[in-house]
Amino acid sequence: MPRSPSSPAFWRSPLRGPWFTSVLGVVLLVGITVLFVTGLLSYAAYNPNLSPVNDKTPDKGILGFYLFSWPTGPVWLYRLTQGVHVTLGLALIPVLLAKLWSVVPKLFELPPARSLAHALERLSLLLLVGGALFEFTTGVLNIQLDYVFPGSFYTLHFYGAWVFIAAFVAHAVLRVPAAFRNLRRMRHPDEPEAAGPPAGSGEPARPEDALVSPDPLPPTVSRRGALGFVGGGSLLLAATSAGHGFDGPLRDTALLAPHGGAEPGSGPGGFQINKTAASRGITATETSDEAWRLVVTGNGRTVRLSRDDLLRLPLHSAALPIACVEGWSTSDQWWRGVRLRDLAGLVGYETDAAPDVLVESLQRHGAFRVAALRDNQVRDPRSLLALLVNGEDLTPDHGYPARVIVPAAPGVLNTKWVARMTFGDL
Repeated sequence: MPRSPSSPAFWRSPLRGPWFTSVLGVVLLVGITVLFVTGLLSYAAYNPNLSPVNDKTPDKGILGFYLFSWPTGPVWLYRLTQGVHVTLGLALIPVLLAKLWSVVPKLFELPPARSLAHALERLSLLLLVGGALFEFTTGVLNIQLDYVFPGSFYTLHFYGAWVFIAAFVAHAVLRVPAAFRNLRRMRHPDEPEAAGPPAGSGEPARPEDALVSPDPLPPTVSRRGALGFVGGGSLLLAATSAGHGFDGPLRDTALLAPHGGAEPGSGPGGFQINKTAASRGITATETSDEAWRLVVTGNGRTVRLSRDDLLRLPLHSAALPIACVEGWSTSDQWWRGVRLRDLAGLVGYETDAAPDVLVESLQRHGAFRVAALRDNQVRDPRSLLALLVNGEDLTPDHGYPARVIVPAAPGVLNTKWVARMTFGDL
């Protein structure tokens, strides 16, 4: 048996071949396209062009060409797009690994470069494989809240995505036509594939023919069976992660997500949280009725309000979910508080002309201690400085004495333990 991985005969699995690789490639073509689009939408939802405090990917330049003002409706928009992004990303892991396994002989081809064009193709393949592994790995680590990579997840994942998608598009342009030809050519995918064109046929050898072993081992599973195994793995990952986007019994099925399992407590405040008051150094002393004041500034004015002052203002209610970048979300909770646009009115802005706002938290460390909201978010009548949830005062972990809640906004923009709000040009 040849000992060198560069020899085609070294790889003897009868499963490898153009049809098997093409099926996996088409699945990834669709899935990764959806992942990329939903990832871009997630970045847009942070409104990075609004303020430097929202922009976790500085110097993006032309890569921010598509950014737009994130809407406030439907209220479940970010819950849907980010839930799809995370769940689909996990579900595609078996497909990606199977695809890499199916083409591994190509990675060991010798000579490394037969021409300039071949060298460029190999370089794009390196960026494609490396980019895919990097994006999926950092994504999984972020879902698990395990930040072992150097630097900010937002920055690394954003720039890594653009490198990966550039290689992915180049590879797709070159290989997708051949993939569809391979799928049409084989009516019976479990029949043996030839390692090249028939002798004397005059047909040129195709790159994908190198995937077929010239000396295959006896098959122990059919190609359809192998695809079923891969698909089963994808369904299992989806089933054990998608539940973290729901409340109640379905959350218990999210075995692979840190925000799966039982709800954190019971009662009106017994729904999922990300960061606790203790983890952010928030003490009962500074949130007490005697100590805490909300400072509202803008238009050359400053207003200081106690919690009792806020409760005496006109209160409004809104049923809104919370959705986080890690893919978890809650169902609609019933929030009650003061509309953001009414707070802007306290410093002289008309309701229909309420501007952007910079929101500062009592927390002293952690990302998004300060966050900005666009004027369309401030003006939405469902955007509240919430004081109560589900009929009771906010709990410390849900942001007592006051927190922001905005429809369709990522969870980190729904600032908890609000201390100051500055309306006007940011």
